[in-house]
Amino acid sequence: MSLTNGPDRFGAGTRVIHWVMALGIIGMLGFGTYLARMTVNMSNFHLFAWHKSFGITLLVLAFVRIVWHRLTPPPAPLPSVPWQDRLARGVHYGFYALLLLVPLTGWIASSATGIDVQLFGLTLPHIAPTSEAWEDLFFAAHSALTKLLAALVVLHIAGAVKRRDGTLRRMVRGRD
Repeated sequence: MSLTNGPDRFGAGTRVIHWVMALGIIGMLGFGTYLARMTVNMSNFHLFAWHKSFGITLLVLAFVRIVWHRLTPPPAPLPSVPWQDRLARGVHYGFYALLLLVPLTGWIASSATGIDVQLFGLTLPHIAPTSEAWEDLFFAAHSALTKLLAALVVLHIAGAVKRRDGTLRRMVRGRD
């Protein structure tokens, strides 16, 4: 079992990053939806802190994934109809953009509140001025981008299930 991708297979590194991020994203979408219905107070503040920590972790993993993708390009896609290839490519580009933008907008919005953003207890720098206008703008952006990410997740899963061309098997086992 090779760590890197080959011309006809996904390596173990790509598969691990993919599935760890998939579980993290789906978990955070559910957790974020739960938190969106709450008002922050001292009794639930720790839940928001966990959300921020896992969000920053996913941001770091997104950068790792992008670097990994550059170091070990994925295998060529299996033959398909052109519109499906274009859609799959668009979904992947959308994922890369949203995997950066969703946590960044959350970090900016949280910074704008003036409350420290922490990564499992390590205080991170504020990346926005304390500003109610910024807070409102970036929490709205975070919410909208999260909904778009959820739609892409559904589209990605539907595409993986519908294609039945061996792509899903390659992402699970490495090769068709």
